[in-house]
Amino acid sequence: MKITDLLKKECIELDAKIRNKSEAIEKLVELIDKGGFLKDKEQYKKDILAREKIGTTGLADGIATPHAKSSGVKSAGLAVMTIPKGIDFDSMDEKPARLFFAIAAPNNDDDEHMIILTKLVKMIMDEEFKESLIQSTTKEEFLKYIDDKENGNFQVADSIKNAEKNYFILAVTACPTGIAHTYMAAESLEQHAKKRNIKIKVETDGSGGAQNVLTAEEIENADGIIIAADKNVETKRFDGKQVIFAKVADGINKPDELLDKAISGDAPIFHSQEKDSDEKISDVEKISHESLGRRAYKHLMNGVSHMLPLVVGGGILIAIAFLIDGMAIDINSLTTEQRGNFGSITPVAKFFKDTGGLAFNFMLPILSGYIAMSMSDRPGLAVGLVGGALSNENGSGFLGALIAGFAAGFLVNQIKSATENLPKTLAGVRPILIYPVFGILLIAVICTLIIGPPISELNHWLIDILSETDSSAKVMMGALIAGMMAIDMGGPINKAAYVTSVGFLTHGNYFFIAASMAGGMVPPLAIAFATIFFKSKFSKEERKSGLANIILGLSFITEGAIPFAAADPLRVIPSCVIGSALAGALVMMFGCTLPAPHGGIFVVPTIGNPMMYLVSIFAGATLGAISLGFLKNHSQK
Repeated sequence: MKITDLLKKECIELDAKIRNKSEAIEKLVELIDKGGFLKDKEQYKKDILAREKIGTTGLADGIATPHAKSSGVKSAGLAVMTIPKGIDFDSMDEKPARLFFAIAAPNNDDDEHMIILTKLVKMIMDEEFKESLIQSTTKEEFLKYIDDKENGNFQVADSIKNAEKNYFILAVTACPTGIAHTYMAAESLEQHAKKRNIKIKVETDGSGGAQNVLTAEEIENADGIIIAADKNVETKRFDGKQVIFAKVADGINKPDELLDKAISGDAPIFHSQEKDSDEKISDVEKISHESLGRRAYKHLMNGVSHMLPLVVGGGILIAIAFLIDGMAIDINSLTTEQRGNFGSITPVAKFFKDTGGLAFNFMLPILSGYIAMSMSDRPGLAVGLVGGALSNENGSGFLGALIAGFAAGFLVNQIKSATENLPKTLAGVRPILIYPVFGILLIAVICTLIIGPPISELNHWLIDILSETDSSAKVMMGALIAGMMAIDMGGPINKAAYVTSVGFLTHGNYFFIAASMAGGMVPPLAIAFATIFFKSKFSKEERKSGLANIILGLSFITEGAIPFAAADPLRVIPSCVIGSALAGALVMMFGCTLPAPHGGIFVVPTIGNPMMYLVSIFAGATLGAISLGFLKNHSQK
């Protein structure tokens, strides 16, 4: 018996508009019924569903074969459906199912359905044959392909063989600060997609909020979705789609690799873990390929990204307060007590300092709150905020708030798990009563008895050690923290150095942040200088980008150096690290201080010993440029 003997035209549905597995089975049962193969449609459907419970009939490579021997079947028959964009069918390889064969067999001793199934599977293992069936535009064409294949006469049409699919890819890019990496990753993906004639739309989740937001229709029609992010982004909307999760740096450095995965059809189907609007487990946390460290880094960066506007805004206002008092008052004429109040002596300066200090007071609760929210969604926010506020009060400071944020997120997730079996009548009070009451109570106990005392003592010890450290040790520490800023240029090591410096800033130590910002400004400037003084070592395009790095470097946007580092890491990164380390060492040696955590060249007037600060940065950038020029020469000999 031939396959076409069991397949009628009315049992074929091409390019079906189906959204999920349930709808697919419903449609296939209808098609089987249209062919007159059933005597009890509901019984056949029941048996199909029972078969699926035993094990999915979603095979590999986009094929699904729902089948059953059923008392509801009158005679053996087939139904066919194609969904070119594919749907989630719990396939063995997690790929979307695109080609469906439903088999109906009578409930007797005849194993005819297994013979049919074996024959079908062997035929559709031919990739070109399978693709020809999926791309068929008429039922007659579909049946002809099957007939020809059975008779050994199948020849794939040129239009199928040579067709270049018009892929449509969506992407979301996001970095903790939302300043540079976010937009550089978007630009890189767009440029590489354009070269390959791949249509792409990229949503940027930057410091000013999400831009170029993806619509529901675009998500529905997308062939693949790339999320290149170092913080959690909203992912529920991608449920049931093929999603690739990657670092934002991969969007900059590995765009073709991400695009290849997106169009290959090999990306896993994403299943959102969102249960309801008030209670969501972090979707990214459920992606098995992400390590514990990677997830922890994302939670931390979610807190840092929400904290930074307060740090930058408050820090610059405090810096302006020092500048105003410095211009209005001769510091040498002040008493010891007045010097202790410097920045608040004149009324205008006091206004700026008090406002900046108010912003600083929100910093730790926001850090802790949004770490907790990243881990356990909205129920974690209130608990984390309280943990951060308590860290402010008990002296555990930045480090205490960071630990409290993770503790709060963990606590709320444990409370969720402990209360998930409560009666449905109580489910509505969990987010508004149980989570906040027990969460806040427990985090208060933990911060007061466990986190606060040792971390507070550690902070005091570190401050005492730093205040008593001799100048040579401070120079080495400046070189270390500035060099770290250049290693991965906005990545985890860079962020660790910067966040540590901000933590010391909140305790009144202005040296580390000065070294940190100098170290971050050097890499783009070093590359810019290298492209100017060693022109023969760079392409015309690189020289143009190098000039743009002058602006990026002066603005403290280290990420401007990333394209050069990605193209030639073994030469660019060591050169930048050497230059940044020198700048940090000189900043410490000259006693430069910085009361603002960001701003680059624009906050130089607020810096203690500003002239030598600029000299330090220039010296570091020059050394970095010379080192890069030397290494480039050596590499080409």
